[in-house]
Amino acid sequence: MKKFIAFASVLTLLASCGKSSDKGELVGVKGKKWHPEKPYGMTLVPGGAYIMGKSDDDLANVQDAPTKTVTVRSFYMDETEITNSEYRQFVEWVKDSIIRVRLAILADEVGVKPGAGKGGKGGGSIGDFAFNDQDPAKMTPYDKYMYENYYSVGTPDDPYAGRRLNRKVKLITDTKKYPDEYYVEVMDSMYLPATESYNGLRTIDVNKLVFRYSWMDIQAAAKAKVGKRSKFIRNEKTPVYPDTTTWIKDFAYSYNEPMHNDYFWHQAYGDYPVVGVNWKQAKAFCAWRTLNKNVYIKSKKKGRDLVNSFRLPTEAEWEYAARGGLESATYPWGGPYAKNDRGCFMANFKPNRGDYAADQALYTVEAKSFQPNGYNLYNMSGNVAEWTDSSYDAAAYEYVSTMNPNVPDTSNKRKVVRGGSWKDVAYFLQVGTRDFEYQDTARSYIGFRTVQDYMGTQVTGNAGKGRR
Repeated sequence: MKKFIAFASVLTLLASCGKSSDKGELVGVKGKKWHPEKPYGMTLVPGGAYIMGKSDDDLANVQDAPTKTVTVRSFYMDETEITNSEYRQFVEWVKDSIIRVRLAILADEVGVKPGAGKGGKGGGSIGDFAFNDQDPAKMTPYDKYMYENYYSVGTPDDPYAGRRLNRKVKLITDTKKYPDEYYVEVMDSMYLPATESYNGLRTIDVNKLVFRYSWMDIQAAAKAKVGKRSKFIRNEKTPVYPDTTTWIKDFAYSYNEPMHNDYFWHQAYGDYPVVGVNWKQAKAFCAWRTLNKNVYIKSKKKGRDLVNSFRLPTEAEWEYAARGGLESATYPWGGPYAKNDRGCFMANFKPNRGDYAADQALYTVEAKSFQPNGYNLYNMSGNVAEWTDSSYDAAAYEYVSTMNPNVPDTSNKRKVVRGGSWKDVAYFLQVGTRDFEYQDTARSYIGFRTVQDYMGTQVTGNAGKGRR
């Protein structure tokens, strides 16, 4: 006991000798700089209460959306569905990363270091794409420790986990400028074999475009009484290339080859919503978007907090956003009709039996088409249906919470899809209509948009009614 008292006295003496600007007052701990900003391409949806579910007759007699008053928090949401061009940025990043990893691994295996070839001027060998930790002498103490204790050992499923890639050197795409045979070997491994090519064109093997990421199952961790943190970390490996064959498989006895061939990759469709993406791929995109933004902040905005995660909206958030502030409306524009007072269609859908083009669109339209709703969100009804983060249960409205309701059931593979699409009738465009698809299934009429939580609570759609 005497030793403890003496130790405490020493600590007190040390504390009294140190300089402090708080004058002994409780002033709190200052964190990193926080710069609240509206994410690019997103709009703020102010949280509040609304009546979720179908407010009119259940004509289809589905009985899965009885009205219920719920409240959701504020969040940012993409003004449009994620476009082909935006999703291609994700695919290109994954392709670039995989090529760089393969180049770095081969450089490591053959022992070629940066600057080799062409007189040491750089750009002359695969060594220019070697891991950035090739030379321990140039590392900071932290990087050296992490390399020696973690990165040089790797993980059981990835011996190169944690190794830093050299992204400063541009990849060489012109076959005439490939620096050496090792570079040729790596690039050749990314393409389909010559025997599977035709018309003299070789294409990337899209099955090799796999994105790895990890996330923590907070729901499971919160419910568990005991267990190490590592028990709740989930590692995902997701092929990212859209399934373009959905344009063929979704429609029997129909000619849609041009959409299969061109829709995703051709710039003519760059501003159109991406389709052929399953729920898992949409989740992977969210993880990449978060990673991509935070990598930029780490490298350019030192001392600044990282952004919180991009994610798929819950079913309740999606419906709240789709209503655009209108209470008990049938459609995002109000309703109850799919035409305005001049007889013009308000969304892209199938208005008449067999007639897809009555609304002046056969398939999808540009993501920023028709008039946005009250929250400046485009095509919340029609164009493409949208994945949500929620699992589908017909009885969900009976038991979900009235505050930020959600069904995050990882064992339920049926995920809620909302909004209807270019091939659906008007019933599916109604903001209260529920639908679902299996999480590993891609469709030519299902896309998605992302959300990000608003940091703070003061912004609500009900602000000003009882608070000044």
